[in-house]
Amino acid sequence: MNISVYTESTPNPATTKFIVNKLLINGSVDYATRESAEASPFAKELYKFSFVNGVFFASNFVTITKTEGAEWDDITPILKEFVKGAVESELKVQAVEQEENTNFEGTETEIKIQQILNDYVRPAVEQDGGAITYRSFDEGVVTVELRGSCSGCPSSTVTLKAGIENLLKRMVPEVTEVVSEAL
Repeated sequence: MNISVYTESTPNPATTKFIVNKLLINGSVDYATRESAEASPFAKELYKFSFVNGVFFASNFVTITKTEGAEWDDITPILKEFVKGAVESELKVQAVEQEENTNFEGTETEIKIQQILNDYVRPAVEQDGGAITYRSFDEGVVTVELRGSCSGCPSSTVTLKAGIENLLKRMVPEVTEVVSEAL
């Protein structure tokens, strides 16, 4: 298979999405630090570049966060070439494959919230190079975790409040607020 890589900007100016024509991982995994990347041969190699400050994988893309001084125009060709080579040589995203849990648990309301996040929100967030994970529902407040390009993105608060919160309030009357768990 001939691997091709193309890039997409994300709402977060510090991140770019590198999309390949091959499935990299079922689900998503975030290696927000060099230390966490020890579990991923692919991420570990990316962190060898001094300008890489975050690595997030989902389905057929890797979202890379750059350091403050780096310019996308300078580093994108280098990263594209690296990602292409890594995928061609089948460098593993995770040393041990983990299955994404899509069995929702909890009360009827919690299951409904998780289903909505999975069906409506997750695909949109993944388009922007990020991921969303349901954490809890307590007294009307839904807590989620935003990862990938969503983590630290200036527009993630707007996405959270205007998008996700409004959707959940409309579809699940018990929901009064959506908050993001800080990492």
